Amino acid sequence: MAVNLKGRSFLTLMDFTPEEIRYLLDLSADLKRKKRSGSTDYLLKGKNIVLLFEKTSTRTRCAFEVAALDEGAHVTFLDSGSSQMGKKESLEDTAKVLGRFFDGIEYRGYEQKVVEDLAKFAGVPVWNGLTDVDHPTQILADMLTIEEHVAKPLNKVKVVFAGDIRNNMSYAWMYGCAKMGMHFVAFGPKVLADQLDKEILKKVNEVAEYTGAKIEISDSIDSVKGADVIYTDVWASMGEEALIPDRVKLLTPYKVTMDLLKATENEDVIFMHCLPAFHDFETKLAKEQKELGYDIREVTDEVFRSRHSVVFDEAENRLHTIKAVIVATIG
Repeated sequence: MAVNLKGRSFLTLMDFTPEEIRYLLDLSADLKRKKRSGSTDYLLKGKNIVLLFEKTSTRTRCAFEVAALDEGAHVTFLDSGSSQMGKKESLEDTAKVLGRFFDGIEYRGYEQKVVEDLAKFAGVPVWNGLTDVDHPTQILADMLTIEEHVAKPLNKVKVVFAGDIRNNMSYAWMYGCAKMGMHFVAFGPKVLADQLDKEILKKVNEVAEYTGAKIEISDSIDSVKGADVIYTDVWASMGEEALIPDRVKLLTPYKVTMDLLKATENEDVIFMHCLPAFHDFETKLAKEQKELGYDIREVTDEVFRSRHSVVFDEAENRLHTIKAVIVATIG
């Protein structure tokens, strides 16, 4: 059956069928080949997109801008200091205005409800660049990277997310693995497992029953055995510095080390991270916390720089998968 995503918003992978996700991955690979060959069809010529950023970004902003420009579109960037949204103008009114100016809207911020309301009122496709509970463009890039580095179909791949299993990347992986029939393990402290959103767990397990996926929550090191992918994310984000002492104490046993990779018993296991990562002490926050006696690194530098690490291939693939989402929905 032909897949047509024209006019669709991209808010969460839970809105898409496995066939539609497969289409986006195949389109991503095709656009990547064209980019590397130096050819383009200017599939977005004459289109205008706006990027709404309430949270700062490196990869997401650059990927959206370069993806659009590669294909001939024009980009406008608005951050929280250069927009009236939510201050002097309601979200609904802002969405309706932007929908008159632009062919597509990207949002990166906090509440999932904001990106959903933008899609409800804008009248044009809206793309989720990250919220507190999801990061669907990242998961597309991660899946493309896995297909490039793991010699298995996705439905035979086991992904282990280690660390703060309540964060948006852990949930985003649950959605992606459930949809594509993959084996997902959230490997972290039981106290965090008890705080997971029960409604989300119910939904992903319902999808998993249909696709053959397996969704596990575990605090046992035995759960990483047979993993094809070890994934992690930072333990504390900007503005959460006060939580660092408790986070370090709670999550250090789940730090990604060479010993953790060895526990997979898979010599070809790959390490992935959405970035930015604390893997050394070359960042301001890591240095400051080290002086206070806290090692906030969620992954060791040894792992980050090892042959297992594919983090920069993964980062590049943000460009190609985001380009596929834009082209598929407004191209």
